[in-house]
Amino acid sequence: MIHRRGLFAFVALLLSAMLLPAPASAKDFASTRITVTVEGKGKDVILIPGLSSSPRVWKEMIAAVPGYRWHKVQVHGFAGTDKGGNSEGDVAAPVAEEIARYIAERKLGSVAVIGHSMGGTMAMMLAARHPASVSKLMVVDMFPFMGAMFGGPNATPATLKPIADGIMNSMKTSPADAYAKQLEATIASMVATESMRAGALEDAMKSDRDVSARSYGELIMTNLVPELSRVTAKTLVLYVSPKGAPVTDAQMDGYYQASYAPVKGAVLKRVPNAAHFLMWDNAPFFQGEVKAFLAG
Repeated sequence: MIHRRGLFAFVALLLSAMLLPAPASAKDFASTRITVTVEGKGKDVILIPGLSSSPRVWKEMIAAVPGYRWHKVQVHGFAGTDKGGNSEGDVAAPVAEEIARYIAERKLGSVAVIGHSMGGTMAMMLAARHPASVSKLMVVDMFPFMGAMFGGPNATPATLKPIADGIMNSMKTSPADAYAKQLEATIASMVATESMRAGALEDAMKSDRDVSARSYGELIMTNLVPELSRVTAKTLVLYVSPKGAPVTDAQMDGYYQASYAPVKGAVLKRVPNAAHFLMWDNAPFFQGEVKAFLAG
């Protein structure tokens, strides 16, 4: 009788376990705009790559900074993924909302968010529009108003639209060979470390041209400066002085300081010896900053 009671208890325990909801995982999150993969254990950190990129940009950093649970976002339409819900219209703004939904549905609370380039734009959108969801914000080489580079600091959507439309049309309609050559030249200018260029170029070549073009146009037209005062997260901005740009380091510092002035307590640092993909070009510096930022 004792054995039977023990058996019944075991079966009851097993059945109750089977009826309990399984622990949430990234696979449980259904989205037509993003896919999220999770790696590591520890405090949660959201990683958002840039235009026409993939989570491969974070590989070396993740290996060098253990002790965190990394949520790696892949925007659909980039790096060979199906464009899904990003088939038309804006990309950055709706994707930022999907990431906010991911944070809420996974019950992650207030998390650290690191975004590179366009990923930095989406990270800023998250921090400004969902401040309770972001405890720490790291923006990697991105202005809150990229359109100023094309139309000056007083540019408006009306003055920028013809510029954005022209660039988008060129990206969509350029002959395949010319488009490939342009991408190769662009990656060479953005990745100073030659050994890392192949991966970035592969992601860009495999990205859907239409999604990339609309995303780029959206970035030109988006001015987040008026929203930055809503950011309550601890904020760090890392940036570079692009090689060949007709500005001095001091001028670049001034542009960034003025752009991020609305963010209370924001720390801005120019990364030496690096191009746009600074996580590769000056990996020791970048990894050290990430370690200190997340631990602080």
